[in-house]
Formats: sequence, C-alpha cells, structure tokens
Amino acid sequence: MGKQLKNFENMKFYIHTFGCQMNVNDSERIAGILAAEGAQPSNTIEDSDIIIVNTCAVREKSVDKLHSFLGRLNSLKKRKKIKIWVAGCVAQLYRSELLERNPCIDVIIGPDNYWKIPEILSNQEKEKIISTTWSRKWHEIPHVLTLRNSRTSAYVTIMEGCNNFCSYCVVPFTRGREKFRPMQNILMETKDLAKNGYKEIQLLGQNVNSYNDPLTGKRFSDLLKEVNKIDGIEWIRFISSHPKDFTIDIARMMKKSKKVCNQLHLPLQSGSSTVLKSMKRGYTREEYLKKISILRDLMPDISLSTDIIVGFPGETEKDFCETLSILREVRFTNIFSFRYSPRPLTSSALTKDSIPFIEKKRRLTELQNLQKEIQLNINKLLIDRVMRVLCLGKSKKDPEIYSGRNEGYQVVNFQSKNNVSGKFVNAKITGCGPHSLIGTAIP
Repeated sequence: MGKQLKNFENMKFYIHTFGCQMNVNDSERIAGILAAEGAQPSNTIEDSDIIIVNTCAVREKSVDKLHSFLGRLNSLKKRKKIKIWVAGCVAQLYRSELLERNPCIDVIIGPDNYWKIPEILSNQEKEKIISTTWSRKWHEIPHVLTLRNSRTSAYVTIMEGCNNFCSYCVVPFTRGREKFRPMQNILMETKDLAKNGYKEIQLLGQNVNSYNDPLTGKRFSDLLKEVNKIDGIEWIRFISSHPKDFTIDIARMMKKSKKVCNQLHLPLQSGSSTVLKSMKRGYTREEYLKKISILRDLMPDISLSTDIIVGFPGETEKDFCETLSILREVRFTNIFSFRYSPRPLTSSALTKDSIPFIEKKRRLTELQNLQKEIQLNINKLLIDRVMRVLCLGKSKKDPEIYSGRNEGYQVVNFQSKNNVSGKFVNAKITGCGPHSLIGTAIP
C-alpha cells in the first residue's frame, strides 16, 4: 500500500458519505488509500471514473437515501463508463441483496476491509467484488495515507465495533465486536497531526469508554492522559460514549486534563427507565441523571449533547413525557433526535412496531420544539460574553463571515478583519439563534 501504480494515474474518484463522524473518517482513509495508488480525487460525480458511496445503516431513512442515490448513478452509468462502489455499514449488512436490487454496483466493501482496497482496485475490471469478511485483528491503515478534509481539526480512530447489542441497534452487525487500536499508534498519529499544525483532535469509536489498549491493558482515561501531554494539540474531544461505561475516572480525567474540552456527547435515547430496559441500555433514568450530576459538580460549565429516539415499541405517552422532563432538567446544548425504525437482525425488530407513524412524527416535533426553545434560551445567556473559538474557515452560507466552534462545540459565525482560518480567536457574542451564535473577533 502506498506505491503508486501507473494504471491508476489518470483515474479519478468521488466519495459520497452518509452517516456519522466514523463514516466521514472512513471516507478520508479510503480517499487516502486510493490517492496512494495514483488515483486523483474529483469534485464532481460526472468527472469521476470511480464513485464510492460510503453508507450508514443506523436508520431506515439512511438506507432509503442510498437507494435513491444509486438510482442517479445507474442513469449516469448508462451514459458513461464508471465503476460504482458501495462501502460501509449498508454494504456489510445487505451484501448480495444490494447487487440484486442494484446491478449497477461493481464493488461491495465492508468497514473491516478497507485495507484490501489496492487489491480490489486492481481486480475491479474482472468481476463484481464483494469484500465483507470479519476479523478480530486490528488492521492498521497507515495514518499518513488519510486524505483529511480539514487542516485544523482531525479525527483519530481508537476502536471499532460494539459489544452492547442494544435492542434497536444494528451497529454490532455492521461494525462487528469491539477491537482496539494500539495506544502507541494513536499517540503516533496524534503527534504527527500536531507537527502538521492541527489544533484539535476528535477520538472516535462506537464506544470509546470501553477502550482497552491491546498491548498494555491501559484504559480510556489513561489514553486521555497521554494524549493531553502532546504539544501542539490544544483541544481534545471524543465520541461516542456509552452512559453505562462512563466512569468517574473518565470524568475526573476530563476535569484534570487541560486540553480535554468541557463538552461531552452522552447518548440518553429515552428518559423512561421502562423504555431504557426494553432498549437493553444497561442503565436507568436515575443512574443517567446521577452521572450528569457528577459531571456538573466537576465541571459546572460543561456542555452536554445527547441522542433521543421517540416512538420505540411500547413507549407510552407517560414514557415520552419522562423524556421531555429530562430535556428540561439537563438542558442539553444540542440533541440528535430520531423516530424509531426497526433495523434488521436486532431484537426489537421482532417486536411489533406499535407506535403509528403519525404519532412518532408528533412526538418528534414536540421534542424538537422543546429543545429548540431550550437551546435559544441557553444561547441568549451567552450574548456579550467573549469566548475562544477555533475557526474552521469561511461560512458556507456567507463568504464574508468566518465559522468555527467554541469549546462547547457550538457553531459560532463571526466577523473578522483578518484571515483567521485554522486559528483560535477570541470572539464577542453579539447575537444568536437556536442553532448557532453570532459574534465579532476581537484582539
């Protein structure tokens, strides 16, 4: 891997990504492997020889988007000679069924097989390829190959897979069982990122709290301690955490480590202990709130975000109201909220989807309206404050405005007389909406 092959020097590729930060990071690694083989990234689908769709299977809506996108690619393939690859979680979950429904696909490749891309690239002209094998072994893809979208903030994968088998979640069937990247490799990548000017890293995994270095047995709190020592990196974040595995040691290390942001994404899913038990989450409402209390005692200004599912089978109106009450009590800075949809192979899929779609839609709307009100009130309290912001570049909506995030991971759109892309700035907050802050850079 990494030796350019002459056959691919004139080949262009385009990657379309659905899903979470893990998928985005996977796409960056796929792009880097292809570039190392001589292929060139393209800005448009029409100008590409290989089109790779990196997929998410967490919700039914994501799968529907994939099939819609593949319809567009099938039309393009009738006009132009292209190769279509489907990568990621849907590729792993559906495999041959994808080919039956979409004969335009040339390659199916699962998340544990990206290290095989050079071989697949060489053989893609011969036949349709399905590469979705599993391995307990960690396959280290040299981090120098990663073709990153940002020059300021970088993802660093620390583990893959999940052992929790929540009743609604397909991740153990698409990403496999937990396996952990050696800590020495994580630290080496982070040091190289610091040398190359990166200011922020985000440690990634399906359940980072369960991290266990395969060489030394050191845990996630130990990893945070070691990453905190690396010169050049100024902000450290991590995602995702599972509440049942989030320990007091991790909270204390967050407090102790100057570079670990006072910000945490801690997926709740439901505010009802009854529903949480049906979801097989491994904690109660009371246990979740106790951990929030510990975090706020240690870090009073911590910014919290979460995931919520509404309309889970058997969720009553009382259960739903308990979720609303947690939003009012915790006052999350942000939430990611979804209607329940049954996923294949999960245990909840065997239960009747008892909540009508119109009721799920009503609950989601009510939940999101409440959260919008909470966020607006939180943001209004920040007006006139000066805060540190990491500028990620120009705003996509207005090229005259810069955009970045504060320590709490809130979007800050601000004016500046100087080019501050990739830099930390102090910004005075002058206004807000429910989803972002407005400000002005100050000396």
